[in-house]
Amino acid sequence: MRSRRGSIGAHTFLIAASIAMAGPFLWELLTSFKTLTEATRVPPTWLPPQWHGSNYRSVFDTVPFGDMLVNSVLNTLARTAAQLLFCSMAAYAFARLRFPGRSLLFGLFLSILLVPSQLLVIPQYQIVQSLHLLNSRTALFLPGMFSAFGTFLLRQFFLAMPAELEEAARLDGAGPLRIYWSVMLPLARPGLIALGILTMIWSWNDLLWPLVVNTDPHKMPLSAGLASLQGQFMTDYPVLMAGALMATVPVIVVFVVLQRRVIEGIALTGTKG
Repeated sequence: MRSRRGSIGAHTFLIAASIAMAGPFLWELLTSFKTLTEATRVPPTWLPPQWHGSNYRSVFDTVPFGDMLVNSVLNTLARTAAQLLFCSMAAYAFARLRFPGRSLLFGLFLSILLVPSQLLVIPQYQIVQSLHLLNSRTALFLPGMFSAFGTFLLRQFFLAMPAELEEAARLDGAGPLRIYWSVMLPLARPGLIALGILTMIWSWNDLLWPLVVNTDPHKMPLSAGLASLQGQFMTDYPVLMAGALMATVPVIVVFVVLQRRVIEGIALTGTKG
């Protein structure tokens, strides 16, 4: 009886938490089909009296949605590919290579995680400005091509791999670069998938850096471009919600399809420290 009551309580809590988490998304979906008058009505109403699909067409008339979508895709793919390459190389070096001061250097490297990302915006902006890359697509992904978190995540995978694999590869005449690329990297696939998905979601939703480095709407990603739909004195909330919903759909699809890979990859990072 006590076990049954506990199960009912747990299910009740989980259902309530699910409704609370899905509530904002459902409100966004319903608002995207309302008129501005219906969206700002007091008291608010859940369902629109009449369903208006014209808000989705208005998004394309208000902002260059196609260019922003291309910018978001390029930014996300470039950051993800670069982090998988550079972070895996650094992680392999910290995990498997022996050199003086390795632990001290790795500790200093991890200290980057303690620095708020907002403090890095000004020096990164000055670097991009000195390279004459402001208002360009390259400026969107250049500072995000490497991360200390990605290096830490993949280092956990390389630490968990048996040393016999490296010894066997060395006996066959392979060097460190060949061992990294042909032996270790394929075995770290769960970690690479987890890092890739997390980087994709973070890159797609990044807002601060694109707003700082690009002012041309045709060079902005969706996250920054949709922010321009918020006016100083009035905001067309149904159009804004329609644009936000269209920008969210690709991330939701990727996460739903690959969510098991993400959970497995993150869980395996704790197998060895």
